[in-house]
Amino acid sequence: MRRKPRLVTPVDRARGRSRHGRGGRSSVTGPDLAPVITRAETFDRIVGDTAHYLVGLWPDELAGVVFQVADMPTDQTLPDRLPRWRVEREARRVTLFRIPVERVTRSPEKDDTDRRVVVETAVFRAVGELLDKDPWDLAPDRYRHW
Repeated sequence: MRRKPRLVTPVDRARGRSRHGRGGRSSVTGPDLAPVITRAETFDRIVGDTAHYLVGLWPDELAGVVFQVADMPTDQTLPDRLPRWRVEREARRVTLFRIPVERVTRSPEKDDTDRRVVVETAVFRAVGELLDKDPWDLAPDRYRHW
């Protein structure tokens, strides 16, 4: 006895259905909790936001500068203390090292705002080193309200 051929209908995956037809999948944290964001992702976002802010203030001086994030320096010839960033003037590159910035920098509080200030300070100091300027001179009007 011959079997009747089945009709195969393609599944529209754009509607968010799973392959077994049970509907869309939810995130691991569920609808009531915020999505999980790692410390590395938060660090990358803060570095990117701060770099974008500084490029907006100094467009000519920072044109073509590449901002990078690495976990740790990989140089074999490190100075006595662990560097928090590396500035390469010829290559127009600023590399921030996440673990030294987060763990070596001393801060009295450990809340989200304080962590953000620590990362922003490292970016300002690295860009100040690149441009041979004092970090406080990079955005003088930013702190005038105090």
